[in-house]
Amino acid sequence: MRSKLLSESDGVRTFAVVLDPGDEAFRSISNFAEEQNVTAAAVTAIGAFEGATVGWFDFASQTYRKIPVAEQCEVLSAIGDIAAGDDGKPSLHMHAVLGLSDGSTRGGHLLEGLVHPTLEVMVTETPAHLHRRKRSELGIALLDL
Repeated sequence: MRSKLLSESDGVRTFAVVLDPGDEAFRSISNFAEEQNVTAAAVTAIGAFEGATVGWFDFASQTYRKIPVAEQCEVLSAIGDIAAGDDGKPSLHMHAVLGLSDGSTRGGHLLEGLVHPTLEVMVTETPAHLHRRKRSELGIALLDL
């Protein structure tokens, strides 16, 4: 993983983060956010995975149903945000739409993705702080404004 600060003005920082083959996307972006102490940001990404897992949140069981994608796929769109979690550390929330070789797609919460050959990530941090709080009645953590 490599990153570069593209701009910084009035508390807004914009980074380009480039993941390399073999990097695990969710963990790498989360690690970047922790290293840079990013607790309020928008995240977008494009690239490709050699395999991935997305998830669909099942409110009845309060768990993610894992949807494995066991093939090379294009990251057609990945969007999300970073906020401080209940522990004060950056908490990444991303959704992804993955394009398969036959033109079909799989999508959901990005749980993991093994990069191949690259993932190009843009992180735009804002000066305001966001907090993500666990909502026990829903079983998930949501932005708490």
